[in-house]
Amino acid sequence: MITNIISLCAFAYLIGSIPFGLVFAKTFKSVDLRKIGSGNIGATNARRAGGWGLGLATLACDFLKGALPVLIALAISQENSNELKGIGVALTASSTFCGHLFPVYLKFQASGKGVATAAGCFAVISPITLAISLIAFVITAGISKRVSVGSLTAATTIPISIIWLNQPAAIIGCTLFISIAIIVRHKDNIKRLLAGTEPTIRKK
Repeated sequence: MITNIISLCAFAYLIGSIPFGLVFAKTFKSVDLRKIGSGNIGATNARRAGGWGLGLATLACDFLKGALPVLIALAISQENSNELKGIGVALTASSTFCGHLFPVYLKFQASGKGVATAAGCFAVISPITLAISLIAFVITAGISKRVSVGSLTAATTIPISIIWLNQPAAIIGCTLFISIAIIVRHKDNIKRLLAGTEPTIRKK
C-alpha cells in the first residue's frame, strides 16, 4: 500500500507539472504566457493571450490532470478501509496540485494558480462539493465580471462543503491545504481588486 501511494504520488506530481497553457500558447500562437498579461500559465491568461479556444483547451487539460491521478488512486484503493483510502486519495490530489503550482519541467517556477487542477481533483473526490463551488464561482464571477473573484469564492467554499459532507480527516486536511494555497496564489489579484484595477472577464 505504501509503495503504491508513493509511486502514485510521483506519477501525479509529474502529470500535474505539465504546463499545458504554456505548451498550447507556444504551439498555436507562438507566444510565451510568462511574458504576457499576468505572466500566469493558466487558463485565464491563456484566454487573454490567445482567445477562448486556447483558454478552454488549457482549462480542460488542467482539469483532467487533476482528475486522472485521483481517479486512479480511488480505483486501486477500493479494497482498503475508508481511512486508508482517504489518505491515498488526499496525498495523490495534493501531489498533482503541487505539480501544477511547482512544475519540475519549469524548474518549479512560472506556474498557474491551481483552480482548474483542484476542480479536477474534487470532481472525483466529491462531485457535490465541486458542484457547490462551481455555482458559487459562476454567481460571483458573473456579478463581479472578474474570474479571480469567482475563484476566490470557490476556494473558500470547498473546505466548508467538505466538512459539511463529513469527509475523512485526510480529505479535509488536503482540502484546506488546496484552498489556502489557491487564495495565497491570488495575492496579486486581491491587491488589484482592492485597488480597483483587476481586469474584467471581457478585458484582454
